[in-house]
Amino acid sequence: MIRKPEEILPSYNEDIYKDEWQWQEGDITVTRTAQYTAPGCHNSCSVLFYTNKDGKLVDIEGDPRSQYNNGRLCMRCLNMVETVNHPDRLKYPMKRAREDRGKDAFERISWDEAYDIIEAKVRQIWEESGPEAIVGLQGTGRNVVWLNPLLTFAGFGSPNVGMAFLSGDACYLPRLCCSVLCMGELFVSDCSQFNEQRYSDPEWVRPECMLIWGNNIVASNGDGFFGHWVVDLMRMGTKIIVVDPRLTWLSARAEHWLPIRPGTDGALALAMSNVIIEEDLYDHDFVENWSFGFDDYAERVKEYPPEKVAEICWISEDSIKEAARAFAKAKPGCIQWGLAVDQQKYGTEAARAICNITAMCGNIDVPGGNVLSRTIYNIYGTYACGIWTVAENVLKKNLGQDASPLFAAGFGSESQGDAILRAIEHGDPYQVRMLFMQGTNPIANMAADAPRVYRALRDKVEFNVVCDVFKTPTIMACADVVLPAAMSCERNSARAWPWPLRSIVKVSQYYEAKSDEQIILELGKRLKPENWPYETDIDLMTWWIQSGDLKRQVSDKSTDTDGIEVNSNNAAWPPTADFDWYQLRDEVIKWEDYIYYKYQKGILRPGNEPGFNTVTGLYEFKSTLLEMWGLDPLPFFGEPPESPYSTPELMEEYPLILTTGMRSFEFFHSEHRQLPTMREFHPWPITELHPETATKYGISEGDWIWIENMRGKCRQVAHLNPSHPKWLVSSEHGWWYPEQAAAEPHLFGNFDSNINNLTQMDEFGPTGYGAPYKCQICKVYKDDGNNKMTVTEEITTNKGM
Repeated sequence: MIRKPEEILPSYNEDIYKDEWQWQEGDITVTRTAQYTAPGCHNSCSVLFYTNKDGKLVDIEGDPRSQYNNGRLCMRCLNMVETVNHPDRLKYPMKRAREDRGKDAFERISWDEAYDIIEAKVRQIWEESGPEAIVGLQGTGRNVVWLNPLLTFAGFGSPNVGMAFLSGDACYLPRLCCSVLCMGELFVSDCSQFNEQRYSDPEWVRPECMLIWGNNIVASNGDGFFGHWVVDLMRMGTKIIVVDPRLTWLSARAEHWLPIRPGTDGALALAMSNVIIEEDLYDHDFVENWSFGFDDYAERVKEYPPEKVAEICWISEDSIKEAARAFAKAKPGCIQWGLAVDQQKYGTEAARAICNITAMCGNIDVPGGNVLSRTIYNIYGTYACGIWTVAENVLKKNLGQDASPLFAAGFGSESQGDAILRAIEHGDPYQVRMLFMQGTNPIANMAADAPRVYRALRDKVEFNVVCDVFKTPTIMACADVVLPAAMSCERNSARAWPWPLRSIVKVSQYYEAKSDEQIILELGKRLKPENWPYETDIDLMTWWIQSGDLKRQVSDKSTDTDGIEVNSNNAAWPPTADFDWYQLRDEVIKWEDYIYYKYQKGILRPGNEPGFNTVTGLYEFKSTLLEMWGLDPLPFFGEPPESPYSTPELMEEYPLILTTGMRSFEFFHSEHRQLPTMREFHPWPITELHPETATKYGISEGDWIWIENMRGKCRQVAHLNPSHPKWLVSSEHGWWYPEQAAAEPHLFGNFDSNINNLTQMDEFGPTGYGAPYKCQICKVYKDDGNNKMTVTEEITTNKGM
């Protein structure tokens, strides 16, 4: 049944769910705020925290008054009370001698002593090696996405901020790079999340079709996108097309399901463009008046006819044509894409081809299409926060400039993960001596070739600081100083990206844990007080909320090496904030009027000129910057580095395609594994196989199996799925076992089920972005139980991989 917009969102009792930011219900204090920070996803849903008279969190609900999530929460948030009050959380700062790495030999210390140790080491490195020898590392994109850069740039004075050994920076950055190259902005699908009235907003239009590409969004809720929004659209009549090799909940409800071979996304996008252009289904007004390079792109897609691409992708020719026609004829249509686009060597090239589909169909910045997104109030919530404080001669030492012309030109502010690892291992171009890691557990989750990264962290880095909420394998392996991080209900902060602005209010305290906001402020004031004129965490947050004008000043000076403006955001939208953190707390959530068709209204470019924020002022089907940098200016398809076509000789031993990172409802990356409720639902790591494939290799439902390739192996539990492609192995990531012994050689069983034993570093694309996490090869076989040592024991005792 198709629902009307007003029938979609849940109703609530206004007498029970009050309009104030905080109220009492007997001895219980109820606080309206938002859940963010580890553990949990990127969304920062609006919640009600219920605390008792001792300040202990006793319950959590979704806030039905919030137009962001309308009272709905995923099971990870609903289980937050168990997480916050878990007895295994880190309670105090700790230190350990470097020679005791791998041993559970931590000693409790005070915060002042922890800061003294860190400050002394930083000053020593400044004097002996320079600030560039310090690297700040962060995990998945939550609050530390700007806090870790701010400390690294404005506290350590280093040019090096990175995602913790994520090869090819293959999480969102390939898609972000693509969006900036094509249109100078990031685009997102419009599910009315920018409008306070949501589905009742008179300007918003429901998409007729949503093309969901490599994104199991109802399970992951990744990239600041709430999976319920897609379900809402479907209930209102939106048709979906799904590109995913697995039959997910969304695939099963799609009008068209395209189960492509992993890593062939670029070929499919080029073939769909071929159909749309050849059948004259594209939007002539947009192409002729607002784009550059379309004719060249039309010639390029002739190289990718559907019949050829069907053989590349292992799907039917008709399915390509039918999906292309369905999307092109939808007015409006939008694309919702995910991590699978990034996690292939040619991720940026695939993303550009996908971008071009929605652009040629006239869906850019239209209601219900793919809208151009900036952070509300233009807040500085990015990897570049604080970069203006770094000396120019130091900035030029950013690691990764040899990765591609984009990194050499300063296209992004981050240091490339592969380059950081090479510098640690080989001192090229200089030795990395210190890592400051916040909210990241790289050897269990993010790092490709996890054993290699483990050895580098443990044996090659002189000084490691880790800030986290639980003792992780990364802490056990390499940390010299450990800082206990507060969770969301234990900090004063805010969540901006992209829209709306939400308060985060401290209502509880867990032992001596401190918020990342407090930690970076207190360290920053010790190291470079001139950059930290804030007395409290609330002062810091008020500065951040009001940072839009500063962001424009810095962006106005952003040029590449040839003097061409890149991604300047000096147009006066969105407006900057003129309120402080306390005012945000009182209002709980703040919205601004959203503007569609910005490229037509002179909002995106300097001088209020119509057009896009690109070199040509147009949407670029053919990239001017890539051509200037000597790269292919048009999207193309590149075969995965290991595949039946790239390495047929390897396929004889490893005959199956392996895709990693299969999502679940219970866990977010490597988090939540110590929670009894989540492990009751999902006790062991799962690898999916087709029943016929399993039978071929003597595997039954529930068997422990080995997944192995030429780099390594791990063991997971087989789940037989008759909808699964027979040629595909789908494995989960992020698994470790907090119930096992912490000290080496056990290390919480970190490598036993770690699918990143099989992935590789240094196999990134020509832009420096993208890596083949999701398009590997492997073999599978039953674990016979006759293992003298676990994989973790083999690795930690240097007897294995």
